[in-house]
Amino acid sequence: MNLSGLKFSKMHGLGNDYVVINEFDHEIIPENEKNTFSIEICKRGFSVGADGVIFVCPATDNGDIKFRIFNADGSEAEMCGNGIRCFSKYVYDNDIIKKDKLNVETLGGLKIVEITPDKENKNISSLFKVDMGISTFKTAEIPMIAETEEFLDETLVVDGEEISMTTISVGNPHAVIFTENAEKIDLNNYGPAIENHESFPQRINVHFVEIISKNEIKMITWERGAGFTYACGTGATSCVLSGFKLGILDNNVLVHLPGGDLEIEVYKKDDELGAFMKGEAELVFTGKMI
Repeated sequence: MNLSGLKFSKMHGLGNDYVVINEFDHEIIPENEKNTFSIEICKRGFSVGADGVIFVCPATDNGDIKFRIFNADGSEAEMCGNGIRCFSKYVYDNDIIKKDKLNVETLGGLKIVEITPDKENKNISSLFKVDMGISTFKTAEIPMIAETEEFLDETLVVDGEEISMTTISVGNPHAVIFTENAEKIDLNNYGPAIENHESFPQRINVHFVEIISKNEIKMITWERGAGFTYACGTGATSCVLSGFKLGILDNNVLVHLPGGDLEIEVYKKDDELGAFMKGEAELVFTGKMI
């Protein structure tokens, strides 16, 4: 694949980093090459290196603009909380759509992003509040192969070991495991074993959560298609929603991730649970392939 002359931006949300490609006006990477392109450009030490690739695309439905994200393994994800903050900052800072509230189309549904930019220096972090939408705990919608309608603090046998977890979708699938000490978890062992478990036909994101109080947690993530990441916005949202559903967390929670902090606020709508996510995003550098 000839990438000579390709312009891109490198961005991150709490250390979860992405290569951002602007395809708002025209397609740059052919559709049938996006998977391979993402694999190649995300290779750390051999290329730009990233957890994934974000494409800025024109809206096709009822949004202002469309968000697409491919993992480092070339698979396309439905949604990414840290990624959508980087996306929104890129769109705002590059005058693609100069609005303080964006309606963003994703494979996980329409997301509303409120932007509080730094007016003095657009290269430093800006604050973003994202309506992550309504979640579902229904196993058929996650999707998860299970005998129960919801998998709430239920036991799953993983490589012969019984692990209690809660599964949820916020547009993409998550397994949430509450533990006494997240730092002692062998993530390189449990992460891929749960991600690729036969119960999850589309694989799953995996999170281990340590509760500090009902308003504060610490979590680590094994991200589907990327492995360990410093932060996961949809994951933080899923962990708080799961804790709220189980009655062990309040509706406003500060989430500590290896890359920094996120604020999650749970809301109810027609007896269903949704959440707002608040956090930052930063431009690292812009580049051009030679």
